[in-house]
Order: sequence, then C-alpha cells, then structure tokens
Amino acid sequence: MIESKSVFRFVGFVIISGIGGFLLSLTGLSIGWMIGTLLTATLLSIFYPKLLQVSAPHKQKGLPKIWLHVGQLILGIELGRKMNNSVLYIFGENWLTIIVMLILSIVFALLSGFIVWKYTNLDMLTGFFATAPGGLSSIPSIAEEVGANTGIVSIVQTMRIFLVVLTIPVVLSMSFVNHTSSVASHPVPTATPPFEAQQMLWTVVFILIAWLGYYLGKFLKFPAPWLLGSMVSVAAVKSFGSIIIGHDLIFWWPHVLMILSQVFIGASIGSRFHKNMFSGLKRTLVVSLLGTIGLIISMFTCSYIVSLLTGISFITSALAFAPGGIAEMTTTAIVLDADSTFVVAVQVLRIIAVCIILPPLFRWLNYWEMKKGAYTHESA
Repeated sequence: MIESKSVFRFVGFVIISGIGGFLLSLTGLSIGWMIGTLLTATLLSIFYPKLLQVSAPHKQKGLPKIWLHVGQLILGIELGRKMNNSVLYIFGENWLTIIVMLILSIVFALLSGFIVWKYTNLDMLTGFFATAPGGLSSIPSIAEEVGANTGIVSIVQTMRIFLVVLTIPVVLSMSFVNHTSSVASHPVPTATPPFEAQQMLWTVVFILIAWLGYYLGKFLKFPAPWLLGSMVSVAAVKSFGSIIIGHDLIFWWPHVLMILSQVFIGASIGSRFHKNMFSGLKRTLVVSLLGTIGLIISMFTCSYIVSLLTGISFITSALAFAPGGIAEMTTTAIVLDADSTFVVAVQVLRIIAVCIILPPLFRWLNYWEMKKGAYTHESA
C-alpha cells in the first residue's frame, strides 16, 4: 500500500512539475519545458518536501533515479540520432576549424570553472560543472552522477542559457543581418518523419541499442552511462549503418519524447533541491555571471577570427560556437539566413565532445586536488 501511494505521489509530482514546463514553453522558448519543470520541481521540493517523502523513517531524497535514467536515455538517443551523414560530411570539410573551436570551448570552460571555484565557496567539481558548455539537459544530470551540487550547477547553467539566448541572437540580428553564409548547405532532417511501420521497427532496434549502450558505458565507467552510453552507441550504429546501406537510417522519434525527456530530467534534478544549497549563492551568481559574459565575448572573438580565416560568415560561426542550446541557435540561424546545417553539426559535436571529455577530466582534477590536500595536511 505504501509503495503504491509513493508511486502515485511521484507521478503527481512529475505531472505538476511538467505543468510548469508547459506554461513556460508557451513563451516560445524550446528549452522552456526543461526550465519550467526544473523551477516548479525546485519550488515544490523546497516548500512542500512532504510530497517526496515515502514515510517518516525513510525520507525520499528526490524522485527515484529511474525517472532521471529514462530522461537521459531519451536524450542520448536524440543526440545520437542527430549524427547523420550530413553532419559527418560537414565535419570532413571543416574538421580543422571545428576541432580548434572545440578545444577552445573546453579551455574557456576550464578557465571559467577555475575562476568560479577559486573565487566562491564552491567545491571544484561543482565549479567546473556549473560553467561547462554542455547544455542544461545533460550537464546537471552528469554532475549528479559524479557528486557535484546539482542545485548550483542547474542554477548557473540556467542563467547561462538565458543570457546566451537573450544576447547573441539579438546582437547578431541587429548588427549582421545582411551577411550570408559561404558554407555549402547540406540539409539535415529536423522534422519528425511521418509514421511508418518500418520506421517503428527501427525505433525498437535503436532503443535496444541504446539500452545495450548503457551497459557498455557502465563497463567503460562513463559518467552518466544512461546518457553517454546510449548517445555513443546510437551515433555509432546509425553512422556506420548508413554508410553500409547507402542512406540515412531513419526511425520514428516524435518530438513529444524530447518533451518527456526534459520533464523527467527537470523534475528529477529539481526534486533534489533543498534550502541549504542556496547558502552563499549571491557571490557565486555574480562570479558566474561575469564568467559567462567573458565566455560569450571570447566566443565572439574566436568566431570572428574563424570567419576571417575560413570564409564562413560571422553569423554562422558565432551561432555554431555559441554556448547555448542547439534548438535556439539553429532557429536563430534560420531566421538570419545563416547556414543552419553547419550550426546544428557543430553544436551537436560540441555537446558530445564536452559530455565525453570534461566529466572524466573534472573527476581527475578533483581527485588530484583531494590527494594534494591530504598530502599537505599530513605534512603539516
């Protein structure tokens, strides 16, 4: 009976949180489902914590992990699905530019995280994850897996997304609207294809591939294996399978699944907030805000240099390497007549690179810092 009541309580919590996501999505912000759900779940967990408690002796610390894992699995399949032949073709044409910018993105993220860590009271892991340009849907969930403060990470990531979305499209639309892209256009299918029985069969196959990818990621000790394992396995099978068959492997994957992913991840992360997370937050937000502004300026500078060296328009370059969301930057590219295909390709590759490279690096840095601190303590 208690277990049944707890299930209904968790489902109710997710539904109520999802209503907040729906309301914010009405503003037209594609990440609105994630942010709205996260904010609503945070308020519920802080002011109505009894909603998540199964019983007095066994207090539930947030939603059960299954909600987060399902959201991560859906997100991993979505990211892997975007890795089609067109993306690989674009990477082949501009591989040096993309690799250099990906490396610079990681360097700037490390520098920004180092500043946040040194000038606030945050621990190293939280400081680095809070500034990592990997996306609001993926970074907080990975941060939770490795023990960082997901509350702070989510708050800083949300602030960064809002700042990027509210500044970069506006600046570009006001200053460079007459520029066009010189990168050849290679269409990337973004709309959901009509339902077909064959595509449904491929959907089942890729869900199984993603599920097996979780076990592979767990075996290889990936952080957040439900996300990274499924993403890598789906991308690998889809890319190599398309090369062998001669055309893209298309499976039925409606947009409503991404909405569910945002709701599940947002509700899971928000359910783990508590009042103690917000102690000393003012200084953290100020430092993080300055770091985000510096990151945006750095990306603008690098994008301008890339546009001079490669002939890629500044609008396309800036949107491709902006530390914002894929959907927001791609939509802006379409509106401003930039090369949306190049923007999609680079944004997806950047998120994949950040999600794969940064978490192990952050954990190694944290281990090194703890070991260094222990050695200093013993010497004293």
